[in-house]
Amino acid sequence: MPHTPALDDLARGIRALEDRDALHALMIRGWRALDCKDWWTWSACWADDAVLEFGPWQRIQGRKAIRAKVEEAESPYTSIQHHILNMHVAGDRATGIGYMWFVAVTAPGRTSAPYSMGGPYDWEFRRDGDGWLLARQRLGVLWTDGDDTLRAFEPE
Repeated sequence: MPHTPALDDLARGIRALEDRDALHALMIRGWRALDCKDWWTWSACWADDAVLEFGPWQRIQGRKAIRAKVEEAESPYTSIQHHILNMHVAGDRATGIGYMWFVAVTAPGRTSAPYSMGGPYDWEFRRDGDGWLLARQRLGVLWTDGDDTLRAFEPE
């Protein structure tokens, strides 16, 4: 079958849909693993040289350092939930935006008074041999609610 501009446009459109689906799957798989405290699966979603920029923390460089910091901060919580809201990914460079809503139970029996925070995500993704990886995440904190008795997210 000869290539035509219409077929090329169709192929590009299909590729864009496949990429968008793969990026959504990456984030859902990763953040579900984070909620389950499956640090290995979550950190496997990041590139080796990834960067995490998060409101109260200093810039963190590298998959291992990101995993260590997040595992240290979130392990003590009885349970956690990360909600990625209004996620949008687009473009050949694979960038995305979304909103975080984080909820954590600080101790058994305190489920009626969880600690929560929210803010904007800004992502950059990179394709590798096996698919997409998260290369950079910027996350700001616009609001908090409740008392973070574990103080895991205080400014450094």
